[in-house]
Amino acid sequence: MVSLRRITRISTTLLATYYAYMLEYRAELIVWALSGSLPFILMGVWQKAAANGNFGLTSLEFTRYFLASYLIRQLTVVWVIWEFEREINEGKLAFRLLQPLDPGWHHVWNHISERFARIPFVAILIAFFFTLYPASFWVPNLTTVLLFLLSAGCAFALQFLIQYTLAMLAFWTEKATALQDMWYIFHLFLSGAIAPITVFPESIQRIITFLPFPYIVNFPASILAGLPVNLAQGFSVILVWIIVFFALNRYLWRKGLKQFSGMGA
Repeated sequence: MVSLRRITRISTTLLATYYAYMLEYRAELIVWALSGSLPFILMGVWQKAAANGNFGLTSLEFTRYFLASYLIRQLTVVWVIWEFEREINEGKLAFRLLQPLDPGWHHVWNHISERFARIPFVAILIAFFFTLYPASFWVPNLTTVLLFLLSAGCAFALQFLIQYTLAMLAFWTEKATALQDMWYIFHLFLSGAIAPITVFPESIQRIITFLPFPYIVNFPASILAGLPVNLAQGFSVILVWIIVFFALNRYLWRKGLKQFSGMGA
């Protein structure tokens, strides 16, 4: 009970602290929310394509998918690698190591608090979207909403662990973010951000089914949009990859700390 109360106290303190910090940058949050509008651009492209060809989805289904894609991308955006790389290069990680708390929790709660600060702007943008496209409006049932929230939480955890694991390479290189840029290319094309996975050739679908990419965007977006998904397979694959990246992350963390000198500006 003592340990649980301590964890709860630390978590609420970090959440409140980073939430207050995020509120200081409300204008920047608006820019971040608008900068993720790529799904709306692609939505127009695929709407036109659906009207002139057979892709297995109607124009309305494409519209709802890309709206759900926008929402899930807002909920799963991660920037921990840039922060961690800066802490390593500037020697600031040394101060975090003096605290009786794994530095990773600062990044976790920083990201979670940002979601609470970002949601109002996202909600306004979605409301504006439905004003422009009233035919696309729909109300998911409670089961769909709960499954979406669960899948969104899992997608965020996986996205965070992937990027935080790549960030561990900052112990050995000054530009771990370059690896993130390479990873993002695969993420962009294989996650469902460019197009629903169902429009891909079946041979490619079979391959990427076992990769982490489609479960970060396509899987939760399809759930919310009401498209057919294999729930058991989806959550199982996400869990496996979370375990894999968590284990790799802890291994690189221990190895990296052994050579971390704390030098920096």
